[in-house]
Amino acid sequence: MKRHVHLVGIGGAGLSAIARILHERGDKVTGSDLTTSVYSQALERDGVLVSYGHRAENIADADVIVASSAIPYDNVELQAARRASIQILHRAAFLGELTASSQTIAVAGTHGKTTTSGLITWLLNAAGLSPSFVVGGMLSDFGTNARAGGGPHFVIEADEYDRTFLGLRPSVAVVTNVEHDHPDCYPTPEDFRHAFETFTHQVEDLLIVCLDDPGAASLAPAGLPRETYGLTEGSTWRAEEIRSNSAGGSDFLVLYRDETLGLVRTRLPGEHNILNTLAALAVSNYLDVDFNIARDVLSDFHGADRRFQIIGEAAGVIVIDDYAHHPTEIKATLSAARQRFPEATLWAVFQPHTYSRIRVLLDDFAESFTQADHVIVTEIFAAREEPDPFLTGRIVADRIAHSDVQFFERLSQAAEYLMQHVSPGSVVLTLSAGDGNQVGQLLLQGLASREGELQDG
Repeated sequence: MKRHVHLVGIGGAGLSAIARILHERGDKVTGSDLTTSVYSQALERDGVLVSYGHRAENIADADVIVASSAIPYDNVELQAARRASIQILHRAAFLGELTASSQTIAVAGTHGKTTTSGLITWLLNAAGLSPSFVVGGMLSDFGTNARAGGGPHFVIEADEYDRTFLGLRPSVAVVTNVEHDHPDCYPTPEDFRHAFETFTHQVEDLLIVCLDDPGAASLAPAGLPRETYGLTEGSTWRAEEIRSNSAGGSDFLVLYRDETLGLVRTRLPGEHNILNTLAALAVSNYLDVDFNIARDVLSDFHGADRRFQIIGEAAGVIVIDDYAHHPTEIKATLSAARQRFPEATLWAVFQPHTYSRIRVLLDDFAESFTQADHVIVTEIFAAREEPDPFLTGRIVADRIAHSDVQFFERLSQAAEYLMQHVSPGSVVLTLSAGDGNQVGQLLLQGLASREGELQDG
């Protein structure tokens, strides 16, 4: 029986993905959000009715309401739903229902979830298995962040925020790493780890963990089969003989239980993406995808938007956008940039994300930028939090251990500074889970305009 499902917060990565799955399965889908996004625009193009602004009348005739974690209890649409006795589900509960009839492959971890989920989807799709998937970003090769496939498998990015992943009961789960994050939900590292332990106890058939990460490696529920991956000796899946390649990524030998399976080439830069690739190979092997099929298509995977995404080049300056917003992610992304562009002058443009994260991890952020030549910090992106007048982007900039750190309150100011100081051969890397990528876009526009004026002159 088809339902009318209304999603409050449909423009976000999480709910937009649910909306797409429901729409492709034939349910009537509507939604609302405060502003437009690439996700809501894509849904509108496919016929989903999206309302901008929250109003009681938006939920008319809905059978069930799904609400984002960011939506407050007193939201006008949720109030109207309660008055009308319409069922309200939050994302965690609804994801469990959405995946219940599938063989679910869930990817959890502080970092690497989107890329690893995308790689698994890519490999299963190449093998003709037509998986459904929900990931936290637009996959470049699919042009979407979700799809209702025709096969039995459902690949899902298992988001730990607000304990959303505890709504899942996966057949197979990958845990990429367990490193304290989201202090607004998990005040202590122990709280964070306990959530992951609970998640792994819900896995039914196989747990795959990164042996290089102590937090992930320590997860081993009694009685559950487990495989490991990493560069560490003793990993079930291991990479050796790692070399940079002409595509900007890495070539490496893959070993399974110390037996060499063959050479793999990926265009994704950085050691962290070698680990993500090993995780995807472990999953695809468990699902009987031939290794040769998998390795033949890995080099064709282009990753996800905002994950080391080259967004343009102008006047000899390359601009890359990355979603990195945690100290470990920043280090990994800068390391990948050094691998990809070893001779470049590297500019890191960092937009701190959420006051709670910055407050707890400030010392770690301070040590994260050593591989950049120049660092620019913008004001903190509050996201779901209220601004803290005692914690500012300038404070973050002052704490960063680097010889050249500049602070700009507005994104436009950062872009203008870059316009005056970058030179051919520079690589500008925006690091942001908010709207900090606008700095790169403004820079490209400015450089292109200046180039045009010089040519006309």
